[in-house]
Amino acid sequence: MSTDTSGDGNGNGTTKIDVRVPSRLLEKIDEEYERRGDTSRSEAVRDALRDWIDPPTRLSDETLEELVKSREQRGQGETQSVDDVRDRLGLND
Repeated sequence: MSTDTSGDGNGNGTTKIDVRVPSRLLEKIDEEYERRGDTSRSEAVRDALRDWIDPPTRLSDETLEELVKSREQRGQGETQSVDDVRDRLGLND
């Protein structure tokens, strides 16, 4: 892997790296990056590396199912607002 660095000498800037990837993987990156809102292949790879270093929070299937159920209950009027519950329990003092 080769590198090429530019910046202000204080750790600010970018470093260009050359990475070899299988052709099929590169084809998939090219197919996906615009669909995901990235403007370039480089931007897509940077985003992927950021997610690798600091993975986004992922909700479990069980949690996602509970959220769907909760939204359905809210839509059917089966829930109460936190303010209503506080009033009923006298917790607004």
